[in-house]
Order: sequence, then structure tokens, then C-alpha cells
Amino acid sequence: MNVRAVVTDIEGTTSSIAFVHQVLFPYAADKLPAYLREHGADPQVRVLLDAVREEVGEPTANIERLITLLQQWIAQDRKATALKSLQGQIWRHGYERGDFRGHVYDDAVRALRRWHRDGIALYVYSSGSVAAQQLLFGHSEAGNLLELFSGYFDTRIGHKRDSAAYRTIVAQLGLPAGEILFLSDVV
Repeated sequence: MNVRAVVTDIEGTTSSIAFVHQVLFPYAADKLPAYLREHGADPQVRVLLDAVREEVGEPTANIERLITLLQQWIAQDRKATALKSLQGQIWRHGYERGDFRGHVYDDAVRALRRWHRDGIALYVYSSGSVAAQQLLFGHSEAGNLLELFSGYFDTRIGHKRDSAAYRTIVAQLGLPAGEILFLSDVV
């Protein structure tokens, strides 16, 4: 098999599940109320909050109701695109302030660098938003790894347990499926 592209997941694949569940999720849950109260009227946040309202069928839900729902979704690790986008916005502040650095396994860093050096195109496909993916790799303990990647996919392409999502990625990469290696902790 001649691998020309690697599409990797993050949580449990290149990075520790513990980092996501013990650092990122609690950080977002802690900062979410103040963030939404302060930024809820911002156009990019308002669109996401409207998506939450639509998803739960509560078009008039106020900010406090949305905070309660979103914190429940964080606790459930719900794969809702609006939640993942909001978490990414909150995490951006944490990364930029230096509150934490993205965890990437040492052997994953070595493999990603070697594949990149060998001309293999690297992509990320994760439930976390593209922005959150870029933050993790851009502010990692190993430094800025963004230059290694050619592109990113998130739940807007489909969910990781949906085979149609993988067919869409193959089509977008323009390579035969047999030349793409998908790495994930999901069987």
C-alpha cells in the first residue's frame, strides 16, 4: 500500500483522552457562563446559540437556559457542532493566555514530522471544531505543529461513526481510498 495521505483523529490517537476530559472540558465548563454572558450578542456567538435553540426546539431560550443546556452537553461529551465551536472559542482564550498547552504524544509528534518530511499529506478529522484542532496543534507542548497539516475536518463533514463522512473526506482529498490511512481510537 502506498500511503499518500494520513487523516488522524486527536483524542486517544495523537493526544491523551485525559487532556481533553481533565483540562479542556472542565476549562470550557468553568468559563462558559461568563463567556456567553459577555459575548452572547456577538454575531458569531449568536449564530451558535440560535443553533442550540433550534436543536433543542426552544426558540426563545434565554442565555441562562442555554448555559445550563451547554454545560449538560459538555458533561455528556455531546458531539454538537455549535457546542464544539463555542468550546473552541473559549479554549482559544486559554491557549492564548497560556493557561494550558495542547498535549500531543511524543511518538505522535515524531511520526507526524517524519510523514510530513517524507511528503505524506497530513489531515486532522476530529469531533472538535477545526478551530479547536488548530489551537491544540498550534499551541502544543511540542511547539507549533500547524505547518505539518494540509487540512482539517470536523463534525460539519459528518460524525466519525458515519461512513459517509469518510467517503466525503476521500472525495475532497482526491485520492484513491487505498492511499489514505485513517488513524483513530474508534473501531
